[in-house]
Amino acid sequence: MLQNSPEMEFFSEYGDASRYKIQEVIGKGSYGVVCSAIDTHTGEKVAIKKIHDIFEHISDAARILREIKLLRLLRHPDIVEIKHIMLPPSRRDFKDIYVVFELMESDLHQVIKANDDLTREHYQFFLYQLLRALKYIHTANVYHRDLKPKNILANANCKLKICDFGLARVAFNDTPTTIFWTDYVATRWYRAPELCGSFFSKYTPAIDIWSIGCIFAEVLTGKPLFPGKNVVHQLDLMTDLLGTPSLDTISRVRNDKARRYLTSMRKKQPVQFSQKFPNADPSALRLLERLLAFDPKDRPTAEEVILVLDYELLHSMFCHFSFIVIS
Repeated sequence: MLQNSPEMEFFSEYGDASRYKIQEVIGKGSYGVVCSAIDTHTGEKVAIKKIHDIFEHISDAARILREIKLLRLLRHPDIVEIKHIMLPPSRRDFKDIYVVFELMESDLHQVIKANDDLTREHYQFFLYQLLRALKYIHTANVYHRDLKPKNILANANCKLKICDFGLARVAFNDTPTTIFWTDYVATRWYRAPELCGSFFSKYTPAIDIWSIGCIFAEVLTGKPLFPGKNVVHQLDLMTDLLGTPSLDTISRVRNDKARRYLTSMRKKQPVQFSQKFPNADPSALRLLERLLAFDPKDRPTAEEVILVLDYELLHSMFCHFSFIVIS
């Protein structure tokens, strides 16, 4: 291998680096870099995520470990698959980690940006895959907690796969679980109202259902539904569409400031979804209203939504959907 080859620059001293032929960088972030590569043992195209200095911050190390442990256990057609984890050259020099995933072409965020002509069949197929994945995840008592378009990988044949389980949590029994939230700005747009401004809160699978509703609305319109600049603005956007929640619903919002703000808010009437989404199919809007119920107890489970989907439309969806443009 040449001294300045992409493999040498990417892998440093990792022992089984020779197995992979690096193609190009396909993503960068605070965690590190993602490259596409060829597995020379199998000929398969893969994505390799390099996470650098994983022990610099304990919270980041815990997040990485959580994602790896969960994805090695969660095996499902609608969830991204870990193919291989590269072992470090030695424990003493262990700083970076390389995780090999199946390669996907893009993510739902890019699909929404690149396609302004998605059809009813596209919407149905996207939603069906996401709900099928959620049913599986929730049956395993896992809650993703960070569903958003950038965390849903996509291929040009309309196949979606959920990824990034770094904020996921496991509930070990049927009781709502208490968790500690960090206020990620990008995630706020897809966060359920019962968690707005709450850093220490109970949660249930309904938080993921709300996120799916926000994502579905974004697929329908091409832009985020609740792009809040802060917690108060987020609540304003939600109530502008859904109306002021009942006092009973407000009482279940655990954060004192959010609860007081909602209580003192002027009375707002809900906006008709047909007015907010004038070009959407009525059946899609009826479903969207259920997914975006302000009160978590009023949201359906993933399994319930799958059961009520129109099976004739589901059949046509599989027969007639077309390919999407990946940018």
